[in-house]
Amino acid sequence: MKKEYITPSYTNSQEIKRIREQLKLSQREFADFVGVSKPTVERWESGKEQITGPIVLLIEILRRNPSLEQDYTLPPKKTPVRLKYYYKDMLCSVLDVNDMKRQVTLYNYTDDLMFRAFGKNEHPTYEDYEAFLESRSFPRTRDKMKLMLKEYDLPFYDPFLIVEKTGGRMEEDDFHLEIER
Repeated sequence: MKKEYITPSYTNSQEIKRIREQLKLSQREFADFVGVSKPTVERWESGKEQITGPIVLLIEILRRNPSLEQDYTLPPKKTPVRLKYYYKDMLCSVLDVNDMKRQVTLYNYTDDLMFRAFGKNEHPTYEDYEAFLESRSFPRTRDKMKLMLKEYDLPFYDPFLIVEKTGGRMEEDDFHLEIER
């Protein structure tokens, strides 16, 4: 038996513009959110034809759940350092870090504990953060560590600096980190 879906087969310029304005997004912000160019959003909103494709389902989902856009919006960075933890291209966790205050704020963007930076730990301490950084760099006991440090142009062993140079990439997995200062 073939499944039937309640998804509309098309949308139109008025509905796209209405949803975008309801979300209080500029055309550029809406384009970034739905993964298209700003000219595409401009064309959608000024056109007279029926609009088809994946945007139809997304508009229907946003029409029913307008707060969903907030679930996909990163909170503003309020600390000197932000680390984004990825599995392949999927953002899994964000860590906002204040080294001076030794504070870490964690935001998880997956329910799968295997992909979270700290697993089930929702409130990591600064010490947990330091251990996490060290787990994403080569061990401090590594043979010929001085050669490794020289290769990365580092004067001493510092897991943060190593992660900054390597992206926290490990040979055996597909995780990596991006650091924003």
